[in-house]
Amino acid sequence: MINTSMIRQTTQLKHLLQSKELTFLMEAHNGISAKIVEEAGFQGIWGSGLTISASLGVRDNNEASWTQVLEVLEFISDATSLPILLDGDTGYGNFNNARRLIHKLEQRGIAGVCIEDKVFPKTNSFIGGEQQPLADINEFSGKIKACKDSQTDPDFQVVARVEAFIAGWGLDEVLRRAHAYQEAGADAVLIHSKITTADQITRFMKAWDQSCPVVIVPTKYYQTSTATFQDLGISTVIWANHLLRTAVTAMQETAKQIYGKKSLVGVERQVASVDEIFRLQQTDELKEAEKAYLPISESAKAIILAASRGSKFGQLTKDMPKTMLKYDGQSLLERQVEIFRRCRIKDIHVVLGYKADTVEVDGINRIINKPWEKGGIASSLYAAVDKLNGPVIISFGDILFEEQVLNDLLDTTEDIVLAVDVSWTNGRKPEREIDAVLGTMPPSERYGASRCIPLDRIGTDVDHNQAHGEWIGLMKVSSRGTRQIRDFLESYYADRTRQKINTTMVDVIKALKEREIPVHVNYFRGHWLDVDGPEDLAAS
Repeated sequence: MINTSMIRQTTQLKHLLQSKELTFLMEAHNGISAKIVEEAGFQGIWGSGLTISASLGVRDNNEASWTQVLEVLEFISDATSLPILLDGDTGYGNFNNARRLIHKLEQRGIAGVCIEDKVFPKTNSFIGGEQQPLADINEFSGKIKACKDSQTDPDFQVVARVEAFIAGWGLDEVLRRAHAYQEAGADAVLIHSKITTADQITRFMKAWDQSCPVVIVPTKYYQTSTATFQDLGISTVIWANHLLRTAVTAMQETAKQIYGKKSLVGVERQVASVDEIFRLQQTDELKEAEKAYLPISESAKAIILAASRGSKFGQLTKDMPKTMLKYDGQSLLERQVEIFRRCRIKDIHVVLGYKADTVEVDGINRIINKPWEKGGIASSLYAAVDKLNGPVIISFGDILFEEQVLNDLLDTTEDIVLAVDVSWTNGRKPEREIDAVLGTMPPSERYGASRCIPLDRIGTDVDHNQAHGEWIGLMKVSSRGTRQIRDFLESYYADRTRQKINTTMVDVIKALKEREIPVHVNYFRGHWLDVDGPEDLAAS
């Protein structure tokens, strides 16, 4: 097999078009679809005018300008090593527009262009084709010649697309045009047909002298066997629009289901995971680059407060603490630990209490809070007071959150920051008690949900009609912030009797504010779950 990594993309496309074996191009309309085409094993990409325009929400009538198409192509080219043949419509004007297009395509590493012999602005071939006028044969031949004369890479491919069958002409006109364009310098001809059989293509191939390769687009005659195309001597088959059409069907079905059910439960397992999207975006490469090029900062550690039983779960927590309950086959604690590790937090401390001996999770440091039942969650943090140094993420042990929530929190620069969900009223159970939050400024669509602002008030006593969001039980504390929290806890628990007082983390936050220690909130929208009762586990 040829090592294509050492061959220019223009040369790769030339080899595909001139191959004695049948070759295939698959459409792509953006960078991520180009990655999918490459990973599927295709050797080339069709930059489809129909699907690029459709993905932009406009018609395939040159409503997307050629510069807008170029911008999309640049993203496609950056995302793949495959050669790209652009569906260049009519060349976006006369010979002068077409030759300028060639320069811009070569600058962006595009391997070739296919130009059709219709009048600008074009209309898609499957919409009233018989009424669409064809370009003058001499004018279009001049356009092909201008393209070939303009290219600087000798292997850049120009394919002439013959629309005579589409426009209702017979075989003689198709042959006349194909020969004229080949003589003008076209590297291949694309013979287009919209009937449901390959009869027109078959008649053309039997009459064609094979003076240059022939490309086809069997969108309408898809039932014709691939072996037939091979036997006819076709060079290249283009699958012209199927990734976009697949995506449209999936998006319509998913949107309808989510709207109807007002829930993600039924669709989550049917769609690509967020991690798969990150993989296609090459997020891992960026993380490695950050290690190489960004200054090394002090690594954060995590303290997970997971000592409680979770009495609302009844018999489910008879033999294990709440944090070990399974959500979609994995314990809450294991899920949290996995998220922390993805965010490069490896020093993870878990404060345990109830049935601590049943907690078996790899890679954690166990801390036992003996007065867990009477002292409240603040006593669990005090049990880990010697770990309050350097930047720390403090998390309740009964919540689930996605990686982006944690990353947004880690990106903040303030000393004590609470993660606050501004979409907290969506699907909220009326009976659930929440730590409502009022910031000094409300969340705003103008700056998004992740802006970090000072905390005004927090607690179950904050009026829900005034609240801006809900603290989810996740907070980030800087090196300075940990000193401030540690000083408070050591002072507070110097009186040992307080270890028998149910002190919450909200109590700690309020005490810090009373000491005029700044506390901030980082707004975000959704992507977390408070596992408050058995019904939350059932939703998995």
